[in-house]
This record gives sequence, C-alpha cells and structure tokens, in this order.
Amino acid sequence: MPTAFITHPSFLLHEMGPYHPECPERLTAISDRLIAAGLDPYVKHYTAPAATREQLARVHGAAYIDGIVAASPEAGLHFIDPDTALNPHSLTAAQHAAGAVVHGVDLVMRGECATAFCAVRPPGHHAERRRAMGFCIFNNVAVGAAHALAAHGLKRVAIVDFDVHHGNGTEDIFQGDPRVLMVSTFQYPLYPYCGVENQAANMVNIPLAAGEGSEAFHAAVVDRWLPALEAFQPELILVSAGFDAHREDPLAGLKFTEADYAWVTRELVAVAARHAQRRIVSTLEGGYALSALGRSAAEHIRVMVEA
Repeated sequence: MPTAFITHPSFLLHEMGPYHPECPERLTAISDRLIAAGLDPYVKHYTAPAATREQLARVHGAAYIDGIVAASPEAGLHFIDPDTALNPHSLTAAQHAAGAVVHGVDLVMRGECATAFCAVRPPGHHAERRRAMGFCIFNNVAVGAAHALAAHGLKRVAIVDFDVHHGNGTEDIFQGDPRVLMVSTFQYPLYPYCGVENQAANMVNIPLAAGEGSEAFHAAVVDRWLPALEAFQPELILVSAGFDAHREDPLAGLKFTEADYAWVTRELVAVAARHAQRRIVSTLEGGYALSALGRSAAEHIRVMVEA
C-alpha cells in the first residue's frame, strides 16, 4: 500500500509577516526534497478536506472555535498570540490542516494507505482546548486522534511527538484519557516551559537538555517510549513530526540529525506492524532550517514508503 502525502494550496497562503520562521517556504522545502531524493513517485498525493465543526469541537471548545472565526481578518494580520497571527487565508488553512489529519486517519483505517504524511501549516500541537499559541490555531493531531476514537471506534491511539518544543496543547486535551497515550521528547527549559511536572499516567514526557543529541534521544526512545508503547498496544500511531530538534535549527539547541528521524520512524513502523496493522499518520509540526527540514522530512517519509 502507498504512503499518502496530504496537503492543500491554502497552506501556502497562510503568512504571519515578513521573517516569521513559520513560513510557506517550509512546505516548498519538503516537496522539493522529495523530488530531489526520488521519493515523489512513491507517495500518493491527496488534497486535504476542511475539518468540520463537529471534528474540531471534539477537542476545542465552541467559544474558542467561534472566537477564531470571528478573529479572521478581511485584510492584514490579526495577532491572537504574541507569536501567532491570522491573515485572510489563515482560517481556511487551519481548517484544512486539521482536516488533513482526519483524512489521513480515514485513509489508513479504510486500508487505502498504510501510512500518511500531512504536509500542513499552521502546525497544531501547542493549541490547547481553549487557547491558540506557538504558531498553532487548531490542534491537528488531536483532531485526528479524536476522530479515530469517535468515527472509527478505536480504543487505543498513541501520539508520538518528537518536536523540540513540548506539545502542551495535546497534553492539555488528552491528559487523563486512558484511550490515548502520548510519548514525547523536547528540549527543557524551552518554550512553552512545561511538560515536566504533574504528568498524567498517559503522558510519557522526556525532557532533554540543550546540546543533547542522538545518544540522549535514542536512550529516551528505547528506555521509555518503546516499553510504554508495547504495553499500550496502540491500534493507530499518530506522529507530531516536528523537525526543529535538528542541529541546524535556529530556534532551539538539540543536536538531532536526519538519521535520527529515520531511526525513530523505523522504530515506530515496527511498533505499528506489531499492534496497529502498520497504520501511522504523521503531521508536520516545527522545523525552521529549510534545508534541514526538507532532508529530515524526506528521511521520515522514506522509511514509511519503504516499510
């Protein structure tokens, strides 16, 4: 079965001002690298639908959704967080970004694809149930997980987050929910300065110090993630795929390489083969050094294609 590559034209129209690191060129870097690496013919391209209000409301409050709609400007930029702005295309992009993960879940659950990568903007894992932050508007991976539980009747969904920043929004939405296991690594201390205290039983959050790289990441995965995933036996794995822990990324200080992203993807593919009928849906989060982002995402996708 092919690997789905899901995106939408609106993602390139969402802009938050000149020099903002979360820029449209991020997606171009990934697409260009897939072509250069010879991978593009091996993925099946899909256009993301918009998430419905019902799908968004499974993880976000009604007042929050209404507030985002009301804040969408007809022109210019409207900041809803010091780092996060809406332009006239941002609401559409955010709806399709969440919808991409929903579509990925549907594709793998129907058996049309074993794996999927959602090349989306804006990212999502900082968006809490009632608050936008950190470049994120709707929590894309959470919308996908909730859809898998509600629409496909799954009982165990795992979320894996290797972004350099802690996925506080995903934790806010699912902490204490026994149907969802979240395993993550992130640099600490670093924005959003949380994830290390009062962890719920279904949260396996592993902070890493600035300057740590492959050895620390591999140890976290082998010693903490994999035993938790094996015990949980997920029926579906969702990935918050942030590539900003790469050593070239300007916004943080971890030292991962593209080989690390390939390695962890192979580990997840193996878990998915044992427990989840190979089903993995990955969605883009961070990654702001364009060349490193393209190389890292391509290696992540390559492993899914070759699985």
